[in-house]
Amino acid sequence: MQDRAEELKSLLAKHMSEHNLKRTRQRDVILETFLRSDDHTTIDGLLEAVQEVYPAVGYATVYRTLRLFVAAGVAKERRFGDGPAMYEPAEPDHHHDHLLCTKCGRIFEFEDPIIEERQVSIAKGLGVRLTSHRMTLFGECIDKEACARHTRKR
Repeated sequence: MQDRAEELKSLLAKHMSEHNLKRTRQRDVILETFLRSDDHTTIDGLLEAVQEVYPAVGYATVYRTLRLFVAAGVAKERRFGDGPAMYEPAEPDHHHDHLLCTKCGRIFEFEDPIIEERQVSIAKGLGVRLTSHRMTLFGECIDKEACARHTRKR
């Protein structure tokens, strides 16, 4: 995890240098907070976490900084249904898919080599070289108590 964080910090520094952007305390705090997050986060969720450390940071700053992170390849923006955009740290050279509980909103990440192989095979059969994809499955938690607990935490 630490190596990945350092890799993403270097990626951001390179992007900022190439675009003549300045490193600021606010961006540093937002980046540290974002990289510590162990789940997908919204702008509002990140703002709340950042303000615990740096209360002067506002919504617009977090919004612009997340846009910067996406442009730099540090963050991935995800959209699950009609909800707000969610962000997660990028994982260069790593792919995973998502399963979303439509009741509590919990996001499960998973990897399945059989699914990945099948997608490549389907694309090839259609005469296409697959370059990327996003898969999101929707369902409901089987464990109703855990689902209810997660709903309350949101």
